[in-house]
Amino acid sequence: MQLLDKLTILADAAKYDVSCSSSGSTRKGEAGTIGSAAKSGICHSFTADGRCISLLKILMTNNCIYDCAYCLNRRSNDTPRAMFTVDEIVQLTMDFYRRNYIEGLFLSSAVIASPDYTMELLIQVAQKLRYKEKFHGYLHLKAIPGANPALIEQAGHLADRLSINLELPSEQSLNLLAPDKTRTNLLLPMHQIHRGILERQQERALMKKAPLFVPAGQTTQMIVGASGESDLQILRLSSALYKKFSMKRVYFSAYVPLNTDSRLPQIAKPPMLRENRLYQADWLMRFYGFDAAELLDEANPNFDPDYDPKIIWAVRHPEVFPVEINSAPYQQLLRVPGLGIRCAQRIVSARRTGRLDFEDLIHMKVSLKRAQYFITCKGKYYHIQNPEPDLILRALKPSARSPYEQLNLFDDWQTVQQENNIELLDADAYFPKQTATGTAPQPIACTRQATCLPPVFSSSLSERSRIDECLSV
Repeated sequence: MQLLDKLTILADAAKYDVSCSSSGSTRKGEAGTIGSAAKSGICHSFTADGRCISLLKILMTNNCIYDCAYCLNRRSNDTPRAMFTVDEIVQLTMDFYRRNYIEGLFLSSAVIASPDYTMELLIQVAQKLRYKEKFHGYLHLKAIPGANPALIEQAGHLADRLSINLELPSEQSLNLLAPDKTRTNLLLPMHQIHRGILERQQERALMKKAPLFVPAGQTTQMIVGASGESDLQILRLSSALYKKFSMKRVYFSAYVPLNTDSRLPQIAKPPMLRENRLYQADWLMRFYGFDAAELLDEANPNFDPDYDPKIIWAVRHPEVFPVEINSAPYQQLLRVPGLGIRCAQRIVSARRTGRLDFEDLIHMKVSLKRAQYFITCKGKYYHIQNPEPDLILRALKPSARSPYEQLNLFDDWQTVQQENNIELLDADAYFPKQTATGTAPQPIACTRQATCLPPVFSSSLSERSRIDECLSV
């Protein structure tokens, strides 16, 4: 088999491992343009110092001795098989690197013959790159579950990052869908890598030239939707992995229905929105100070697909809001929907020189579309009164549309509204009513006794007049 054919098969087989991301796009170079892009295994990852780099992402082989129900490369599948030699991977990596296509290698593999044999092949590639070719670029290796601990230790001294895919969120699902794997074989290498990282950090604190061990940390991946676990179970496991093994990242992969198997759920398309909500929650736990128990509980074990987890948490905790922008501590600002880390930092820095109002927040690029329901400036809301949870959810629901929407000339609006299940909100919920002076209303003081419903969005009266005039025509 030609090298290009192997590359096509094994780069495509590696795309389901999301420990590093790939756009999968192809763009040919044209006259007057610079550069091109190819799908053949080029992906992106982040180094220990935060740099985004391009990696050659391939499998050593897709010929596997295991028969996992969800995997395209399982031994019972009739799929084209291929295997690189150690020298071919080294040649590809160095040739791509010299042409400035890549800055590193992401190397994984199906299990061929045995875990130890597979791990030895991966180590041989790393040794040739490091010692023979003097390759000091980024190297991400898969640690094969069940391999000898001495091999894992050896790989840790060669690679920048190691990863072991946990695959499924529970032992019951693992026994059902991947009976050749055991939870012990998955968790023991993670513990070994974690312990090795801590030991090397202590050594380097005493001696700067002590050898490195997995300097970019370890990662793992879980498949979402192939088994019946709830989002709460997945999030609890993710939180435990961060705390016990100091994971750099837990990746989630929406289950893609590739195989026909009675043990697998029958779905038409991957649950991508669920995967997105889990990533949002993962981000909240890693950078915003949230805990898994705050985001989900036994009464609400799954995320609402219509709203991001931060909004749902805020709506369920009205006692925390509104947050006064000019006095709230930094950690409390981080919990406001619409406020990210940079916005919170800008607010804390800017209010040292004076009190802020909503115009200042707009200049700071704060998303008032969401934040306006949960914050006050100088004791006042932004053109709204006492927002109620139900109205907040209606206003922020993705399917809600303004009544002032440009329609297609060939579609009947009533039909479109019924087919797409569109909630048509009242005009008064979007635009403030005219005042006697003909000016837009000023921010309203925060009073919990107010009973009138707040407008969802604000707009100038001239804009409202123009829209009404157009509609009357």
